[in-house]
Amino acid sequence: MADPRFFERAGPFTLGELAERCGARLAAPAMAGHSVGDVATLDQAGPDQLTFLDNPKYTEAFAQTKAGACILHEKHAALAPAGVILLLSPKPYLSYARVAQLFYPAPKASPGIHPTAVVDPSARLGDGVSVAAHAVIEAGAEVGAGSSIGASTVVGRSVVLGRDCRISPQVTLSHCLIGDRVLLHPGVRIGQDGFGFAPDPTGHVKVPQLGRVQIGSDCEIGANSTIDRGAGPDTVIGPGCWIDNLVQIGHNVTMGRGCIVIAQAGVAGSTQLGDFVVLAAQSGVAGHLKIGTGARVGAKSGVMTDIPAGESHFGIPAARVKEYFRQVATLRRLAQKKGADNE
Repeated sequence: MADPRFFERAGPFTLGELAERCGARLAAPAMAGHSVGDVATLDQAGPDQLTFLDNPKYTEAFAQTKAGACILHEKHAALAPAGVILLLSPKPYLSYARVAQLFYPAPKASPGIHPTAVVDPSARLGDGVSVAAHAVIEAGAEVGAGSSIGASTVVGRSVVLGRDCRISPQVTLSHCLIGDRVLLHPGVRIGQDGFGFAPDPTGHVKVPQLGRVQIGSDCEIGANSTIDRGAGPDTVIGPGCWIDNLVQIGHNVTMGRGCIVIAQAGVAGSTQLGDFVVLAAQSGVAGHLKIGTGARVGAKSGVMTDIPAGESHFGIPAARVKEYFRQVATLRRLAQKKGADNE
């Protein structure tokens, strides 16, 4: 059970309602009126709680669960302990996510401006906006209806925020246009100078960064991540992108819809990512490359060349996964042969 000091729970909900809202079907339709009051893990759930099974590694825990109900794929239904009501879903984890959101909806800040906040008279705030303590909203900025601005956050001059955005504490925004329902976690920095300079032995010459950052609707950007503004063209983050903590996006980068960039990854300037690209943790992508739609880059990989759509690359330098492991196997054989020759 989530700690009520930090998480406010809704409910209870009937299983019929939950099944309808999460895209599942009840194995026993007669139990549609049965209610559950919370969600919990397989090993901690009780008779009045709902759990889920997605990873087959946890089938043993499922066989011993005390949960009142469980979301799972029908291929695992035969493993269910007696008395557990089953919600069958082709995508159990997705269904669980929707159920958990029902029980624990995102908290909404109370509308209003804290007395210590500084809001320029020329800034425009929509209905129901919340501005927390010591936040600053500069001249010409626009904040859409229902959005909340966290404590000590700075919304820079002429920045535009859409509706129902949640901006956490200590975020800085400049030179950016942000869509609706965007979530920025603490410490996010958007719109600062890109890393652009002309090398010179007498002292490098800064190239003015004259672009912006455009962020589509329904994006989430993790704590202490940074997105540089463009040098002339804009840096563009497509709708529905999810960026983890401690990620760096360079100037002029463009990302399509639904990309996922995981912790400590970095994308250098002017690289283009297609739709639904996945960059795993600590991967690095060099500048001026094209990463095709649906491509995947493995953890700690270094991408030096373009990646065609749909391919998976891994290693340093990154190569197609099969090629990478073929190279690894070759190197192992050579090392074994050398060891045998030295005996």
